Amino acid sequence: MNATFDEVRDLTVAGGPIRLYSSGRADAPPVLLLHGAMLDTAELDWTHVAPALAEHFRVLAIDLPRHGGSRPWPGRVDQAQLQRIVIGLLDQLDIERTALVGLSMGGGVSIGTALDHPERISAAVLLAPGGLGARRPAQFLTWLSTRTPGLLRATTAWLARSPRAVRRSFVDNLQHGADTPGLARAIELAQREAEQKHRHREPALDDWQALAYGPWAMRTDFLPELHRMAVPTLWVRGSADPLVLQPELDAAVAAAPGARIEVLPGAGHVSTLDQPDRVAALVREFLTEHAGAPGPGR
Repeated sequence: MNATFDEVRDLTVAGGPIRLYSSGRADAPPVLLLHGAMLDTAELDWTHVAPALAEHFRVLAIDLPRHGGSRPWPGRVDQAQLQRIVIGLLDQLDIERTALVGLSMGGGVSIGTALDHPERISAAVLLAPGGLGARRPAQFLTWLSTRTPGLLRATTAWLARSPRAVRRSFVDNLQHGADTPGLARAIELAQREAEQKHRHREPALDDWQALAYGPWAMRTDFLPELHRMAVPTLWVRGSADPLVLQPELDAAVAAAPGARIEVLPGAGHVSTLDQPDRVAALVREFLTEHAGAPGPGR
């Protein structure tokens, strides 16, 4: 047990170590939370949201490969591997269907899993999901940085030795800056993650991020595939998010049958830290309708 979840277990899934966190009643509808990239972990991204959801759901969360307790991981961890991990986890836990809630990279993993395995996913809430759009700002330069030998590991080393830089990135990018509730704990978790990445000689970017980039266009772009989405989806974006822009989300919602959208005024990319109560309420309301959660008072 830790401050966010009731139980912590270490499993082997799809050939590597996966740390599983869980809370809530075992007989409640399951929901699997998937965190973002770089210094994100399950405990960091879901620290406020998971306890609120556990009142109504069987909450499951994992540290994705090369994050938190899911180390070390062999080989390349791309979109296909991450989807194998999600489905392999459900098989190992004897869960026939679950809802997914994914943030950033976790949102991209959720999209792909819902597209390829709709029979296993009851609904998906996609918070500033990655994997949308044919091009990104600074496309060529970002691609070049992922191909420059040693650069991403040097970035990891710098982050591990620069707690002020880690703190500044939080203060500058969160809606409430230095007044963000739980900021000290979030920074502590991110700094610990930076040190872990350096200790394990991991690059600053996840494979999922680096492999998504081509020199002139994105190699991971779900927009052309969203017309075949057979899972109810809620797409959420903070209005101040500099990474996932409104036109991309609008295009996704237009393409995915029956999709809904919610924009959080003033929130940035990590809405689970900026507006955790609102995010938890949105997830609860959407999954109550689509994933069998009990209504208020039940």
